[in-house]
Amino acid sequence: MTRILRLPDVIKITGLSRSSIYNYIDLGLFPKPIKLGKRAVGWPANEISSVNKARIEGKNNDKIYDVVKHLEEQRHSK
Repeated sequence: MTRILRLPDVIKITGLSRSSIYNYIDLGLFPKPIKLGKRAVGWPANEISSVNKARIEGKNNDKIYDVVKHLEEQRHSK
């Protein structure tokens, strides 16, 4: 089972602000949220963990972009 994280949890886990998260999404450096309802979105916990791991490992933005692209492709292949 995949756990879905809401924005306050993502902020706590990543240490990023709301605006930074959405700026990174626009740059392709953070996974896009999934719709949970009309006005609710969330992120699969495993995707947030993968991006955090890449940052901790010191990967540059090009590598993080590749990680995010791969994660989003996996979403659509299931």
